[in-house]
Amino acid sequence: MSHSPLSLLFATHFTIWFLSSTPLVFSVKQPFRPIDILPILPRQVSWPILNSLSRSPIDILPTFVGNVSSPDNTLEWKGTCFQDNSAWMEFHNKSGSQFGGGTLHLKTYWTFEVCSSGIDVLNLSLSLLGIYGWTEFEFVVVGDLWVAIVLEFYIRVSWLIVAVQVLGFYIFRIIGGLSDFGCLNAFLVQYLITVFFLQVSNAHSWTCMDLYVFATPYRVTWDYYFLGREHTLEFDEWEGKAEYEYVKHKGVSIFLMQAGMLGTLQALWDVFPLFTNTGWGENSNIGFLKNHMGASFSERPEPWVTNISVADIHSGDFLAISKIRGRWGGFETLEKWVTGAYAGHSAVCLRDSEGKLWVAESGHEDEEGQDIIAVLPWDEWWNFELTKDNSNPHIALLPLHPNIRAKFNETAAWEYARSMLGKPYGYHNLIFSWIDTTDGNYPPPLDANVVASVMTVWNHVQPAYAANMWNEALNKRLGTQGLDLPEILVETERRGSSFDALLAIPEQDNWVYIDGKSTSCVVFILEMYKEAGLFAPIASSIQVTEFTLKDAYSLKLFENDSSRLPKWCNNGDSVKPPFCQIKGKYRMELPGYNSMGPYPRMNEKCPSLPPKYSRPKGC
Repeated sequence: MSHSPLSLLFATHFTIWFLSSTPLVFSVKQPFRPIDILPILPRQVSWPILNSLSRSPIDILPTFVGNVSSPDNTLEWKGTCFQDNSAWMEFHNKSGSQFGGGTLHLKTYWTFEVCSSGIDVLNLSLSLLGIYGWTEFEFVVVGDLWVAIVLEFYIRVSWLIVAVQVLGFYIFRIIGGLSDFGCLNAFLVQYLITVFFLQVSNAHSWTCMDLYVFATPYRVTWDYYFLGREHTLEFDEWEGKAEYEYVKHKGVSIFLMQAGMLGTLQALWDVFPLFTNTGWGENSNIGFLKNHMGASFSERPEPWVTNISVADIHSGDFLAISKIRGRWGGFETLEKWVTGAYAGHSAVCLRDSEGKLWVAESGHEDEEGQDIIAVLPWDEWWNFELTKDNSNPHIALLPLHPNIRAKFNETAAWEYARSMLGKPYGYHNLIFSWIDTTDGNYPPPLDANVVASVMTVWNHVQPAYAANMWNEALNKRLGTQGLDLPEILVETERRGSSFDALLAIPEQDNWVYIDGKSTSCVVFILEMYKEAGLFAPIASSIQVTEFTLKDAYSLKLFENDSSRLPKWCNNGDSVKPPFCQIKGKYRMELPGYNSMGPYPRMNEKCPSLPPKYSRPKGC
């Protein structure tokens, strides 16, 4: 007999109600949580529920559990499904190779507890027949009652057979599946007087599962666990001496996907729109920034594009840009979240000797699709932002303070800009302006271990990309050359240091990479400021490669008297920020704007945790 989605949903809710309301059951655990069974429900039922669960792209991030390196080093933790878990490492040489392999043992605990009162206790044996074969569990129950045990309603198969034996005699069999909810309910009602239940005390429900990622510098793998028992993960053969020594001393890293299987899939679904050039993508980026940073995104009155008089724009004036859709919109959203910046891109204005206005920018896409450093006429740059940039950029002009502008050496600024023309965008050191501390820059569940695992994955999938993004920068921090990521991790461990400490070593402005000095959009501008004399007399003690975009617009270099702003600045808007927004539907916010004077070693040891991104004085 077929069931409609409505009857199926009713049967599901009735079962949950019965298990939680019968007076014969004390503290009975639900056989399943609604979220656990969504994959087996019809799409028209499951997706409205799924979409209401407020999942976030952050749920895709794994949480570091710990490292296991030997049988004497047992790791214990609580999972999202199984509350009590432990793991240990066993080395072997089943492969007969020089360094052998290993077995990671992971135990997920199920504890059965009697959930009703009674007298004489006898031992029972439960045999569970499923896709894993027969598995024996020992537990205790009360006297000679008829016994019904509802165990694990397995969401990945359409059937589950539970056989109960009392003193060797076969009593009852439950066959549960999508077409058997009615039968299951009838059974529960029929045996209402004689039924009691066992509680699986160490799992959140009988249908949940834990999803794990396992990593060494040389490999990344994953697995999921549904049953409470001892599981094993085989490493047939280590990659070589380096991996063997690393695992022996440091161990295999274990990461838990806190959202579980379903939550992780939902988070993946939520990540996708961040990078799409659609209204859906724009709303997703706005929603993320509202939820995780407290951004307001209040609407401005129209027109959303300012009628600018370029005569009011001067050399050194800063352009803060926030993109909220498309590839760069998604990237900037994640960058904003980890750094606390309310803008994701930047450029700087320059006037030549004839008074013509130009825009210098690191991150301009050339005809071949490469992101490079370029200097464009203002009209060309502005026209592109108005008509061709599909990321819906919001742009603010931050004029320099008159006293600062008087110090700006225009000739030195142009010399620097010309020396950098055509060089690639500064990917090499991009993440190192964000990471200043061992643990104060990672929004949960991020940490240095997660960063290492992500790097390891990219090292396998895109080795050239990984080398460009971080390998050369990590080598500079170690004082080495040419080491790949696994070798970097092994060398760090050999020196008695840690990867989180390595990441926190400050970048140096004078480091030269294989393709020249590496400058992101904001570093390019601050290097220009440095060359133009704005950091004198302490320029030699400031590493601008350690600055994020938030650090840049927080510098006390900009106009602080609104009466000196151009007349067209924020014209028609009742809200008057201390800068000039020149494009965008939503009001731009720049918390901490123009508030901090430069000082030696600035931004080299600063935490940046959301949602307040507080920093101690002088960090």
